[in-house]
Amino acid sequence: MKLGKTIKEIKQGDSAFHIKEITDKDIEMFGAITSDYNPAHFDSEYASKTMFKKRIAHGMLVGSLFSKVFGMDLPGPGAIYINQTLKFKRPVYIGDTIKAVVTVREINLERNRVYFDCVAYNQDNESVVIGEACMMPVKKD
Repeated sequence: MKLGKTIKEIKQGDSAFHIKEITDKDIEMFGAITSDYNPAHFDSEYASKTMFKKRIAHGMLVGSLFSKVFGMDLPGPGAIYINQTLKFKRPVYIGDTIKAVVTVREINLERNRVYFDCVAYNQDNESVVIGEACMMPVKKD
């Protein structure tokens, strides 16, 4: 596998994204992996009585879409996640199409750290998750 970009190959303003339709199977698999079977995600009758009126995706399922972008695109393979903050702005429903976008905000050459703004949008271009992340790009010798 080809390694991702080094810090010297990354520029402020660089951006990458991943688009994913959220399916019932995604929610089932995420629940199985995390053991989070909250009825807001799994029980239609329960969910119909919540403020959301129907089942919602796990917030962390949506937040995890940023991981694909960081691990495979920018910085890419070999990069290490240092930290991530997330704020959940709107619910994500089964059938929603999410675009997870990361944009380079700051680069620290001395520490080999890249700081990103992260925004996930639904198909109506509404932000559903926002946050920040710090990545350590791969070093190629």
